[in-house]
Amino acid sequence: MNIYKYPTSEELDALLKRPARDASELNATVAAVLQDVRQRGDAAVHEYEERFDKVCLTELAVTEDEILAAETFVSEDLKGAIRLAHQNIKRFHEAQRFEGEHIQVTKGVECWQKSVAIEKVGLYIPGGTAPLFSTVLMLATPAKIAGCKEIVLCTPPSKDGSVNPAILVAAKVAGVSRIYKIGGVQAIGAMAYGTESVPKVYKIFGPGNQFVMCAKQQVSLHDVAIDMPAGPSEVEVLADETSNVSFVAADLLSQAEHGIDSQVLLVCKNVETAKQVEAEVERQLALLPRKDIAVQALEHSKAIVVHDDDEMMEVTNRYAPEHLIIETANYMELEQKVINAGSVFLGSLTPESAGDYASGTNHTLPTNGYAVAYSGVNLDSFCRKITFQHIQPEGIKAIGRAVELMAEAEGLDAHKNAMTLRKLTIES
Repeated sequence: MNIYKYPTSEELDALLKRPARDASELNATVAAVLQDVRQRGDAAVHEYEERFDKVCLTELAVTEDEILAAETFVSEDLKGAIRLAHQNIKRFHEAQRFEGEHIQVTKGVECWQKSVAIEKVGLYIPGGTAPLFSTVLMLATPAKIAGCKEIVLCTPPSKDGSVNPAILVAAKVAGVSRIYKIGGVQAIGAMAYGTESVPKVYKIFGPGNQFVMCAKQQVSLHDVAIDMPAGPSEVEVLADETSNVSFVAADLLSQAEHGIDSQVLLVCKNVETAKQVEAEVERQLALLPRKDIAVQALEHSKAIVVHDDDEMMEVTNRYAPEHLIIETANYMELEQKVINAGSVFLGSLTPESAGDYASGTNHTLPTNGYAVAYSGVNLDSFCRKITFQHIQPEGIKAIGRAVELMAEAEGLDAHKNAMTLRKLTIES
C-alpha cells in the first residue's frame, strides 16, 4: 500500500480522486451493440453470445428442468446459507414498507401518496470468475416484496451453455419470474428494448463490468430507468491503535479481490498502524487464490494518516465510499458523523462480507463518489410514489384565489380559468 502522511486539503483532493478513463471508444462500441439488439432482437443476441461468451445457444431462456437440475449441483449447506440470507434480507426490506398518510393541508384540501410497485424489472447478474448469486437475493427479494409482477434476470452462460447452479437456486428462492442466458451489453439491450424472447422492462438493476455499466447509462437516457450510475467497487476502512490489524487487512483484501480496478482506502491516525496493516496485507495476500487480481487492485490502494477524528471523518465524507468500515474504539461516536457513504459497518466484528451476503442489508450500493447523492438499493427502488389530492368546496374557498393570482402572474390564463370556473360553480 502507498502510505500518505498528513496530506493538505489540496493533496487530499488528488488522493481521493477516482481514476478517470477515456470512454469515447467504449461508448461507441456499446452504442453499436445496443443499436443492433434494438433492430434485430434475438438474432443479434445469439450472435453476441457466440462472439463474447463463446457459446452457441439454441434457446435463450432457462428451462424449468434446468432450474430443477441445478438443485442437485448445490450442496445442502450452501442451499441452507442461501435460504438464511434470503430470510434476513427479506426481513430487513419488509420493514421498509411505505404507509402513506392522508394529510388535510387546509380545510377541504386532502393530499396523500400511494406506493406502487414497478410492474416489470430486469436484473443483471454477472457470471465469469465470480458468479454473484448473492446479488440475485439482493435484487429479487425486495422486488418480490414490492410486488413487481415480472422479475426478469439475465446472466452470462458458461461455454457449455449452462448457468451457474447457485444463481438458479437463488433465483428460485427469491421469486424470479424468468431467467435468460444472456450476458454483457446484449443483456442490457434485450431488457431495455425487448426481443422476441426477452420482455421489455421498465427499470434495470445490477452490477457489471465497464461495458455493462456503460450500456445501462446509455439506455437510461431514453428507454428505461436504472438503479444508479456505478463504477468499480470500493471500501474505506477507519482504524486506530486499538484495531485488530488482521481484521483490517482482511477487510481491505476482501474488496481488492473483487477486480483489478477495485478501490481500497485505509485511514488511520498514526503511521505505525498503517505500517502494521501493510505488513499484514502482504502476509494474507500470499494465501489468496485470487492473489493476482488483488495485487493489481492494491497497486493503486492508499493508506492516509491524519491527525485526529475530525480529519478522519473529513476524508471519509469527501471520499463518499461505497462501503465504510469503522473499526476504531469510538466507532459509535464516529458513526454519528457519517454523511456520505453507501453502507456502514461498525466495530471489529462487522466485516463488509456480512453485508455482502447475509446480514440483511442490501449490497447494491453507489460507487465512484455517487454516495453524496444516491442511496443503495432498497424497497423504494422498486416502487413509485403516486400523489393524490381531493378538493371539496371548502378547499376551493381556501386556496382558489391564491391559485388564480399565481397562474395570472405566470401568464397562464387557462390555469387560472380552470380554478375560476370552479369558484363560480360553488358560489352560485
